[in-house]
Amino acid sequence: MTTPTPNPSSSGDSFRAPRTVTPMSMPALNYDRLRFPLTHDQLSSLVRSALEEDQAFNDVTTIATVLSSRRARASLVARQAGCIAGVSLALEAFRLLDPKISMRVDAEDGTRVEKGGTLLYMTGHARGMLSAERTALNFMQRLSGIATLTAKFVDAVKGTKAKILDTRKTTPGWRRLEKYAVRAGGGVNHRLDLARAVLIKDNHLKAVDGDVAVAVKRVRELAPPGAKVEVECDKLEQVRAAIEAGADEVLVDNMPLEMICEAVELARGRAAVEASGGVTIDTVRRIAETGVDYISVGALTHSPPAMNLALDFD
Repeated sequence: MTTPTPNPSSSGDSFRAPRTVTPMSMPALNYDRLRFPLTHDQLSSLVRSALEEDQAFNDVTTIATVLSSRRARASLVARQAGCIAGVSLALEAFRLLDPKISMRVDAEDGTRVEKGGTLLYMTGHARGMLSAERTALNFMQRLSGIATLTAKFVDAVKGTKAKILDTRKTTPGWRRLEKYAVRAGGGVNHRLDLARAVLIKDNHLKAVDGDVAVAVKRVRELAPPGAKVEVECDKLEQVRAAIEAGADEVLVDNMPLEMICEAVELARGRAAVEASGGVTIDTVRRIAETGVDYISVGALTHSPPAMNLALDFD
């Protein structure tokens, strides 16, 4: 079930003034327009756990080759064009290895950057930067990959009313961060978990012998007041039944374009329509032009390519 969260365009983000982060200035975590999902304590715990997994506090190579007094300057740069997400995680990784590091943020979450663009510029102890490098990049490459793929889908449907949704096909333990990255790319979050919204799928319907009305009636009796009810449909007969039963939304799954158009007409003024099932960057525009309200894309979080980022020392 869709729980839309409007997101402003990132087209003006490149004009935002750089932000300097020092030990006396904690990294901004609220990102009001994106709603960063972790508190600072949660963020710090997650990043520290990742650093410990990498044994970053016992980096044999760096300790052996780099003097503890050696200072350095470095830039985190984009090796490809894309949309950024995960800056706070990278800042925390570098901070935990060098509490006195000074960092300048040139591209905050939601910013679109060109190939060669600088995201962070930092000055501090070389050992800390080297030991935190991989963990910082792992967080940002994954989340920026999600944001970048989302932005491509959002761009592809521009000019239609369709909004791009994510799904629950997320990395276990990373759902809030991955859905945050979708927002950074201009997408909209579908339901966060199984408790917060109702989506009656094909196997639920099998449990009531395919009776859509019975399924909707039962969830209305149990669901929290005001919760929207969505029904997954793969046939027009189910779309009609869901609308007649009072569903708020219908999810048309793997329907050909002609059937999607008919479903949109059936639901017009009575229920919202979401399309899903094998949506690709090559097909999403045609689906959007049918008039659906939402298009959900599992690939945003289950198989986005990592964004190519790197740390370059001066």
